[in-house]
Formats: sequence, C-alpha cells, structure tokens
Amino acid sequence: FIMRTFVKLWIPQCLQILRSPCRLFHRYNRLLASPLISYYNSINQCEKELPEYFNFASDVLDKWAQLEKDGRRPANPAFWWIKDEGEEVKWSFEELGYLSSKAANILSEACGLQKGDKALVVLPRVPEWWLLNIACMRTGIVFIPGTSQLTAKDILYRLQASKAKCIITSDALAPAVESVMPDCQSLKSKLIVSKNSRDGWLNFKELLVVTSANHKCVKTRSQDPMLIYFTSGSTGSPKMVVQSHSSYGIGFTVSGRYWMNLTPSDIMWNTSDTGWVKSAWGSVFAPWINGSCVFIHHMPQFKPAIIADTLSRYPITTFCTAPTAYRMLVQHGLNSYKFMSLKHCVSGGEPLNPEVIKQWKTQTGLNIHEGYGQTETVTICANVKGMTIKPGSLGKALPPYDVQIVDDHGAILPAGEEGDIAVRIQPRRPFCLFSQYLDNPEKTAATVRGNFYITGDRGIMDEEGYVWFVGRSDDIINSSGYRIGPFEVESALIEHPAVSESAVVSSPDPIRGEVVKAFVVLAPAFVSHDPEQLTRDLQQHVRNVTAPYKYPRKIEFVQALPKTVAGKIQRKILKNKEWGR
Repeated sequence: FIMRTFVKLWIPQCLQILRSPCRLFHRYNRLLASPLISYYNSINQCEKELPEYFNFASDVLDKWAQLEKDGRRPANPAFWWIKDEGEEVKWSFEELGYLSSKAANILSEACGLQKGDKALVVLPRVPEWWLLNIACMRTGIVFIPGTSQLTAKDILYRLQASKAKCIITSDALAPAVESVMPDCQSLKSKLIVSKNSRDGWLNFKELLVVTSANHKCVKTRSQDPMLIYFTSGSTGSPKMVVQSHSSYGIGFTVSGRYWMNLTPSDIMWNTSDTGWVKSAWGSVFAPWINGSCVFIHHMPQFKPAIIADTLSRYPITTFCTAPTAYRMLVQHGLNSYKFMSLKHCVSGGEPLNPEVIKQWKTQTGLNIHEGYGQTETVTICANVKGMTIKPGSLGKALPPYDVQIVDDHGAILPAGEEGDIAVRIQPRRPFCLFSQYLDNPEKTAATVRGNFYITGDRGIMDEEGYVWFVGRSDDIINSSGYRIGPFEVESALIEHPAVSESAVVSSPDPIRGEVVKAFVVLAPAFVSHDPEQLTRDLQQHVRNVTAPYKYPRKIEFVQALPKTVAGKIQRKILKNKEWGR
C-alpha cells in the first residue's frame, strides 16, 4: 500500500501538506527564527536555569505546531520520508502532533503501558519509528532503540536487562522475539508494525486508524528518564545509558544550530540507522528543536550511488553521515553529480581522515565539519560553521561543556600533551550528561576522575583549544615504549592510492611486546599487484608522512573490515584475532 494514500485517510483535509515545500524552504530567511530556539540556546549557554519540568513533545514539537498555525513558520514538512519504490510521506509539526497523539493512546490503552515503563523499539527507518519515539515522550514511557540487525540472543539480553514491558518491531524480527518470549518475564505486550496481522501481536497500523488523537501529554521532570541506549565497552555486556528528557531534549540546541547549522528553513538528512545514537542526535532532537525538516531515506543498505542521487534530486541543505560513508562516496566519485541545495556537511561517530576531507572538498566544494561526542553525552567538540577547520581535528568544546585533557590523576595537562579527553563535572555537572548506567553503579562511578567525566578516549589539545583524537584508551598500541594511536597510522595509509580503507591494531611481537599491524582493503586498481611489493611501498609511505616508529611492521590485505551497523570499524575483533582471544 502507498503510505501517502494511507495518511490521507486519517488526516483531516486542513492538515494536508502544501505540494511544493522546496520553494517555500528556500524562500524562508535563514535566521534564529524563534524565541523558542533562543530560550533553549540560553540554557545550553548557561545563561538560564534548566526548567524543573520539560517534555520535548509538548514544549518543543507542539510549540512548533502552534507557530505553524500562527503563520510564523512556513508550511514545510517537519518530516519527509522517501523509499526507492516511490513511496513518500510528508508530515508537518501539526500532523506529527496529531499522529503521535494517536500512537501515545495505543501505548497507554492497547499496550497498557504507564509513565516510567520501558519499551524496546527495534524498527528500520520507517515513519512509525518517529511517531513511536514522540509517543513515548508524550506518555513518559522510556524509549529503548535497537538496530534491526539484532539477533534473538541480543533481543533477549536487552529485554531481560531493561525489564521492558513492551517490544515494538517488524515482521522480520517477530519470530526472533517469539523464540525468546518464555524467558522474558517482564514483557506484557507485543506491537508489530506491519501491513499484515500476526497471532499474539497488536498491529500498530490497524490501531492507528481507529484510535483517538485526543491525548494530554504527561508532565515530566527535566531529569526524568526518556531514553536508554545499550552501548558496548571493551569488556563485558553492553551497558544501559540513561538519558533524561532535558539531556537530549534540550542539549542539542547549540550543536544543532552551530555545528549542524540548522534553522527552520533547512532540510537535514542524517543517514544513521535508527538503532544508533546518532539517529537521536541528527534525525530527532537537533533538527526539531531548531525547527528544521528531518529527511529520511528508507535505504536498507548503504549504496553510494543512491546517496549521491538523493542529494542531487532533493533540496537537502545539511547532510550527515559516518566517515566510512564519506570514504565510500569519494571513492564512488561525485564529479558527475550536482548538489544544488547542499550547503553544509557534518560527520561523527569515528574520526575522519584528513585525506577524505580533502577529496570531499575537491569533488563537492564543501567542507566536512567533524563533531565528537558519545552516547553518554551530547556533542562535546565540533568544527562549527565559520570556524577555521584544521583537518583531522575534532574542533573545539561546545557549551555547556568545559573540555580538558587530563592525566591519570585528573590533573589538567598543558597544550600538546596526550591524555584523556574529559568533561568538567565539578562544581556543576552539565545537565546534558547521562544520568547513569542503569543497574551498574560501579561502571557509573568509574567514569569519574577527580573533577572530570572521563570519556575513555585519548587526545591532545593544541594552543588554540582544538582537540585532536589519538584513539580509544584500549586501542592505543605500546611498542618498545612508544605509544601509537591507530588513527594517525590509518590517516597516513589512506593517503596512498592503493588503500581503500584500513584498520590498525596491536599485534604480539617477541621483541617489542607489540607492534603496529594494518589490515588493508585495496582499491580495485591495486588488487592484482604483488602483495610483497605493496607491503614495502605502504610501509615506506607511512614512514614518509608520519613519525617513522609508527609505520606498520605487519600488513594483511583483506577484502573487507568488520564494522558495526553504524559503520564504525570494529578494531576489537581484529585485535582479539591477533592476540588469539
């Protein structure tokens, strides 16, 4: 069925979207349009106190809907979703309010959920994910996103650890959920997003048609839990990161406005999977608090040609994707495409090699503005619009964070010295820092060292306050007493035309203890070359462009690198293989 047609069945005629949003978007002035943005910006800048009560649905989304009604925001989509088969959905803030209120009633009535209950939501990029996200805000239900690539074992762990009372998923994962049901004592309801009915499941699409849109948003305190993300560390099972209504709900105002460069006239496309935290950052909170349109391509698999074609065909002004995706796009070649509307590009999730930034600029004329943060934080550092970009740098600290490089005792290190990237939490803890690792007080306490929250990432700050990423603390290679970060070696390798991408890890060595090993994916033109000669060439290349002691003493050519669903390279898998773990 065509989603657009379905939408028309349950939205009054007065709510229908205007047919040419592109013209309206680019006629609208780029400005800090609303006192709404100014107010939340001033909280981020520490000029105003955090309100006692806050709910993103009622205090942000519904306010934008009212501005639409009053003619103070153009009648553009707040949400614009497309699929290759020609399906398309466009919703205004008013429509989002109407439909998410229906969804909220489904959660409260059919699913029997109450404020404080938890719901595990495992869906691909379908419009219903956004409705359910907002519905959970409206009802005070804690939203737990998961990627569609979760296995039955992953789902079981998440349901048991979180004690979720509801799971919401698609046809693809329903059998996996059913297989673990006997071991999930807390689970009370199952909601499926599907065109077809399934025994034992409530059907979201069917219920949405018949459920009332009359719903009153619950009152939530700023510090009440809103989201839980499962995040993997170097050891143990994934931890549950709790974010409050204000931490993510208000905390992305500054980074949305100044790093992502968003205003009510912008269309933001962030390619992240719904299970990754970057989806909350760039496909929910940052764009919507700034009144922008969230653009989504259903895109089950990442294909550079589809990305480039979409950027050419649609009036997207801001684009965000992972460094791996930028690498694939510049290798695909963009010279034959024209991105007429694109003005601003951002990246996050893992470090971006300077060579990729250079190639992107050559092919598109645009800079990539790198940002840095974690599931536990909002954006910590960023290269904001108008700032001098130093390729390879994470940029400078964003309010309200005071970012420092500290030593093992929590003392601030001078410029140029490597240490732990840290955020000051004394005398005042930033409101946009995670609340806790749920049910894990030891791990929560372990993030604190003196007056600082320790990110677990190693870095250097230069004289101008720019932060430079060295590596995860557990990725650092110690060879003959030299400390080597994998990122710098990878950045050197990617500059060689033979290298499509690489991952650098430690490898055991009887003399040096450990040495640098590079796993290299070759560019197509070099696949048939002599591997021994290529190894020597690459080793010499790294010696030439960085400190000689950092060169990879071992190189292995591989067809692909292990990656997470978010596109991050899983160095831990390669390292464990090297060390026989």
